[in-house]
Amino acid sequence: MKAASLLCCAAVIASAQVKEFISLDMPTPACHASTVVELSSGDLLAAWFGGTKEGAPDVAIWMSRRTANGWSTPQEASREPQVATYNPVLFHSADGLLWLYYKLGNSPSSWSAARELSRDEGANWSAVEHLPAGLYGPIRTKPLLLRNGTILSGTSVESYGTWACWIERSTDNGKSWSRIGPIAAPPSLASRPAHPGEPYGIIQPSLLDMGNGHIRLYARSTRSIARICQSDSFDEGLTWSPVKPTELLNPNSGIDAIRLPDGRFVMIYNKSESSRTPLDLAVSADGERWQDFYTLENDPGEYSYPALIQARDGDLLMTYTWNRKRIRFVRFPLSLVPR
Repeated sequence: MKAASLLCCAAVIASAQVKEFISLDMPTPACHASTVVELSSGDLLAAWFGGTKEGAPDVAIWMSRRTANGWSTPQEASREPQVATYNPVLFHSADGLLWLYYKLGNSPSSWSAARELSRDEGANWSAVEHLPAGLYGPIRTKPLLLRNGTILSGTSVESYGTWACWIERSTDNGKSWSRIGPIAAPPSLASRPAHPGEPYGIIQPSLLDMGNGHIRLYARSTRSIARICQSDSFDEGLTWSPVKPTELLNPNSGIDAIRLPDGRFVMIYNKSESSRTPLDLAVSADGERWQDFYTLENDPGEYSYPALIQARDGDLLMTYTWNRKRIRFVRFPLSLVPR
């Protein structure tokens, strides 16, 4: 893959992709942490949290559906009494149910989790179910659904001073769970000392099926590490290798990744050690060596917490936070992902 060829196709990419806001008139002053899922009809459903500001008790989960006519007016999907909600995640389990998981609490260190299910692709939702203490479901990005129906949810815990990833594993479509971990970054990964009171570790893992029982975890790291980190399992998520840094920068910001059917990998991430801009797409043939191929955003500001999936027609679909004021959606043609 040659850098010159990547640069020369930037204009082609810009003209071929769909890039739009879910709404120009958001119902709340602030919004963040979106998720997106493709429905059986081909419509898309997106969700995010919004309110006066992150952590405020008026923050609720909001949703919008994209049909052939565009995005619907955002509607409130779930609200908890007098406490903030966070990080919705939409996904289908192997039995075809559509799930919405989200967090609630005064801060990440005191989160609990809740979920709802839909049997009609989001037209109607069940009553809210609050999960038992210690279970979170997917903490920010979509879970990994294995071919045998096993759900692997990448989750994490943000305790005072130390962060770590965990795996929640279900073999019965989410009725019961086993919890595996912690998957923690050793102190040796720090590239600089942490400031007093600054946490250390990794959170918000994105999981990829590498094939033959091999699962890879990519995770956000704190700024003293400043790299996306990875860990591997060779027994479908039951045990995990030591955490190591990748070559990809990370400014303590969310990431997402997918594996394409032809074996390539695509990552969406903030290419910086300290800022949530720019927001880039990178591709890899082996999940180890990465090549940036398109910058989605590079203006001053915050472009963060991306969600990335692949549509049935092959195109890449993504949503992300745009300056904490809007949610942006991008459809990126698969044919323009470099080989």
